[in-house]
Amino acid sequence: MVRSILESAGIRTGLVGTIETLYSSPEGEVRIPSANTTPESIVLQRRFREMADSGVQAVVMEVSSQALKLHRTAGFVFDLGIFTNLSPDHIGPNEHTDFEDYLHCKSLLFRQCRTGIFNGDDPYCGRILEGHTCAVETFGLGEDNDLRAENIELIHTPGELGIAFDTKGAVSLHAHVPAPGSFSVYNALCAIAVCRHFRVSEEDIRRSLRQIHVRGRIEMVKVSDEFTLMIDYAHNAMALESLLKTLREYNPGRLVCLFGCGGNRARSRRFEMGEVSGRLADFTIITSDNPRFEEPMDIIADIVTGIAPTGGEYIKIPDRKEAIRYAIENGKPGDIVVLAGKGHEDYQEIRGEKHPMDERVLIKEILQEMSAN
Repeated sequence: MVRSILESAGIRTGLVGTIETLYSSPEGEVRIPSANTTPESIVLQRRFREMADSGVQAVVMEVSSQALKLHRTAGFVFDLGIFTNLSPDHIGPNEHTDFEDYLHCKSLLFRQCRTGIFNGDDPYCGRILEGHTCAVETFGLGEDNDLRAENIELIHTPGELGIAFDTKGAVSLHAHVPAPGSFSVYNALCAIAVCRHFRVSEEDIRRSLRQIHVRGRIEMVKVSDEFTLMIDYAHNAMALESLLKTLREYNPGRLVCLFGCGGNRARSRRFEMGEVSGRLADFTIITSDNPRFEEPMDIIADIVTGIAPTGGEYIKIPDRKEAIRYAIENGKPGDIVVLAGKGHEDYQEIRGEKHPMDERVLIKEILQEMSAN
């Protein structure tokens, strides 16, 4: 969102994130797939040098807790640091020892930026602020925030689940975002809070937000005139709960959730995601998602352990393409079907090898096979 707004305002902006590093050079657009959300320090320094030499004026990037813990961004002073939200995640032998370590590492960003822009509604905001050395601004729905949203309206038209709202405080404008739910309001508020520091006009902000499209984030894929299908990166319990609660607000005929969980990661995530889907979706399709060195059916069994106490209906289809085929073939009028977990990813990781697998490609193949029959 931030990059889109800045680019539309004529500010050449690079991006560093989970999907890729992206910037424009005199030779054309440069896209470098990401190995890590935040590259290793020497790689990051090199990318910034390349961007500067290409005339890039600003960079918007994801700074992961791992990056802060491992000093990948050491030596930088960020003009703006942003805190969106926090929940227990990335806790395990190869990541953070516990939630306290995770939270502490997140907070380090605000000791190396000039201005911090915080989601003032998040329950962990106060703790993230501990030890900060930056100026502080807040956004959110609460009255105490410097930038806040009011008059929120759900938009539900063929092919779009969206949101509209007015902003008050630091910026006053009417925004329409073609992405559903409260988290889209928070994301848009955050982008507005950032872009006002670049003196972007309200008209540029409004126009850019109206056209936002983020690969793998609540990404609508047209498969039928009767029901809605989307792809989303939600791959932990908090993200899945937020997504399903949001979609429920649009009063679907049925809310259908397809997901799996990664292998060689915390088993607790499987139980938690199973519980969330069983509780909030009308029907769950349990499938595979980067099993790595584990057996897919063992992972699926853990998800079932989480879903069973909820009484939620489910089916197990380990082959992800066949699971998606089932979802499409059994879609009913008014359904909202969400394929969760993969999002922007275009591979399936099995026993140390990444096999090409893009859900958009799978959907296209399935539709072609269905029409041929």
